[in-house]
Amino acid sequence: MQSGGFKNMQTSTALILLVHLSLHTVDEGYAINPSCSCIRFTSTHGKERGTFSSPDYPRPYPRGICLLYTFLAEPHQIVELVFTDFDIYKEHLDCTRGDYLKVYYEDGVHGPGPPGINEYSSWSKILCGNRADAPPALYSHGPVMVLELKSGEKPSNASGFIGTYRFIDRRNFETDGVKATDAQCDYVFSSQTDRPTHGRLYSPRYPSSYPNKVRCNYLFNARKHERIKLVFEEAYLQKGDESCLNRLDIIKVFDGRISTAPVIAMLCNEIVGYEILSTGPDLLVQFTAKSDTPGQGFKASYQFIMDDNSSTDLDSSKKSSAGDSSIAVGPAVSAATSTCDQVFRSDKSRSGKLISPLYPSPYPPKTQCHYDFLARGRQRVRLVFEDFSLQRVTGSIIDCESMDSLDVFLYVDGRLEKMGSYCGNDIPKPIMSNGPKLSIEFRGIYSSRYSRGFKISYYFVEDYAIGTGKQLPEFPCAFVYNSTERRKGVMVSPNHPGLYPRDTECNYFFYARKNERVHVHFTHFDVEGVVPCEAVSASDYVQFSSKMIDKQSRRYCGQLRELQIASEGNFLRVTFRSNDRLDGTGFRAEYIFLKDSEMQRARTDSSGTPTHQPTRFWRFISLALILTLL
Repeated sequence: MQSGGFKNMQTSTALILLVHLSLHTVDEGYAINPSCSCIRFTSTHGKERGTFSSPDYPRPYPRGICLLYTFLAEPHQIVELVFTDFDIYKEHLDCTRGDYLKVYYEDGVHGPGPPGINEYSSWSKILCGNRADAPPALYSHGPVMVLELKSGEKPSNASGFIGTYRFIDRRNFETDGVKATDAQCDYVFSSQTDRPTHGRLYSPRYPSSYPNKVRCNYLFNARKHERIKLVFEEAYLQKGDESCLNRLDIIKVFDGRISTAPVIAMLCNEIVGYEILSTGPDLLVQFTAKSDTPGQGFKASYQFIMDDNSSTDLDSSKKSSAGDSSIAVGPAVSAATSTCDQVFRSDKSRSGKLISPLYPSPYPPKTQCHYDFLARGRQRVRLVFEDFSLQRVTGSIIDCESMDSLDVFLYVDGRLEKMGSYCGNDIPKPIMSNGPKLSIEFRGIYSSRYSRGFKISYYFVEDYAIGTGKQLPEFPCAFVYNSTERRKGVMVSPNHPGLYPRDTECNYFFYARKNERVHVHFTHFDVEGVVPCEAVSASDYVQFSSKMIDKQSRRYCGQLRELQIASEGNFLRVTFRSNDRLDGTGFRAEYIFLKDSEMQRARTDSSGTPTHQPTRFWRFISLALILTLL
C-alpha cells in the first residue's frame, strides 16, 4: 500500500545507499532531516491498512542511511502504527545519538498544500532498543505521521523493524458530553429522559498522546435517586509505580460537583478496568497534565444508574465474567439454583453480620451461596471473621478445592479474580476490597455435625480501618499526624492486622513543631516485594521522605524485624503503595515527636554512652517524653 516509492529513484537498497553516501548531512537532533529519502503511504483508493518495514528486514538494515516514512490519511482520519518486531541498535540510553527512529506528528487537520511536517518540525518521540522499548502502538495527532530512520557508521546486527499501519476515523474517539463554551476540554454530562443513560469520554487527542499543558474537567449531573458509574477502561499516563504525589500527570475524581468535594480516586501511571461509583447525583473528573513526556491518556465509559438497579448492574458484570460455564469456579451461582444468594449495599447499611445457613448449627450438605458487596464513593468493603468452622477431609490441607471452602473474589483490571480460598477451622485474617466491589462464594459440599460454618462482620469503611490520625478529604487515603494534637501514637497499614488491600496508595503526613523531629519505630513490617522494591519486580513498598514530592527516596519492602526512621526536619511523609499481585499483613509503627535536645537525652544513657539497641532506645524516648510532659 505504498505509493511512489523513493522520490526520483527506484526502491532498491543499493540506490538508497548511493544517494545517502552523497547527500547525507548531520541531523541536529531536534528537527527532521530534509536530505533523507522518502517512502510514502496514503489512504487513497480505499486502501487504509498495510505493512511497513526497515530496509532488508529481517536482515540487518544498512549502515549510514536516513529514511523518512510518511503516512498520510484523510482529513478526518488519524494514523495508527503497530510494531510486530522492533530491533534498533541502542548506542546511547536516550537514543539521541547512533541509530534511532524519530516520530513526528502534525497537530490538527492540515489544509490544502503540503503536510505541516518539514525540516523545522520537532520530533515527538525517539525510539531505539528492542521490542520491549517500543510502545504498543503509535497514533498521530492529525492525519499525518512521519518516521525518520537513521543509522550510524558503527557496525551492528540489529534487524530493524516491521509493523502494520492503519488509517482510522478520529470521530470514533469523540467525547459524548456537551463541550463547554470557549473551553479546550471541559465537558458536561447530564442525565435526561431524551438522552442515552451511558456514553464515553476521552483525554484530549486520544488515542494519541495528550498535550503537555492541559487541565480538563468532566462534570456529571445525574437526576435524583441516580448515581454515576464510571469505568476507566484504559489509562496510560506514565510508566512505573511512582506515588501519585510525585506525578505531574494525574486524574482526580471528586465525589461531588466541585473540586473541594472528597476525592474518590487519584489515578496516575497505568490503570486498566478501574471502576468508580458516586455516592450521589454529581461527580467531577479532573485531568491535569504538566509533564514533558505525555502518555497516551485515557478512555472511559459512564452510566447513570438508579439506586435500585445496583444489584442488577453487578449481576450483569458477574455473568459476563463467568461466561456459560455451569461449574461453580467463581461467582457464577444464580438465584435460581441457590436459596442463600444475597447482595449487601452500603446505601442500605454500613455494617452487619453474614452467617452461613443454619449457623451455629451445621450447614446443609450441597450448599452453595453467593454474596455480593457493593460500596460507593471512597468506601471499601471490610470483612472480619468471628467464627470459621468448615468440614475438612482427613489429613493435611494441601488446597481448598476438594473440600468445603469460602472463596473471596476481587475485581482486578475490570474482571473477577480470586483473592483467596479458605477452608478448615483456622479463622482467616480480616480482608479488604481493592475497590467498591467484593464477592464471596461458599461451597458446603459435605458438612458434618462438627461444621458450624462461619460468622463474618462486614463493614463499608472510608478510613481503610487505619483508625489513627486525621483523614484528609483531598486524597483517597491520607492521614495527618500533628504534634500540636498528639505527641505520640500508632500508625498502621490499611486493614492491619489483616491483609492490606491491593491497588492502594495511602499517605501519612507528620507535622512537628519548629526544632522538632518525628521518630518512627516499626514493630511489625510485612510488605510483599523484593529489594530494591521496584516496579520491575512487581513489589509493593513503603517510602519515607522529608519532602512532599520526592522520587529519589529509598523504598522498603519484605519482612523486616527492625526498622526505625527519623525525619530530617519537622515534616515526614510516609507512602504505602500496593499493586494488584500478592498480599502482606502490612505494618504497625509507633511514632513520637521530640525536640532535638530530647532526642539527644534519649540516645545517651546515664553513663553518657550512646545506645544502639532498638528496645532500649525506645524506652529512653518514652522516658524523655514523660519528663517533658511533667
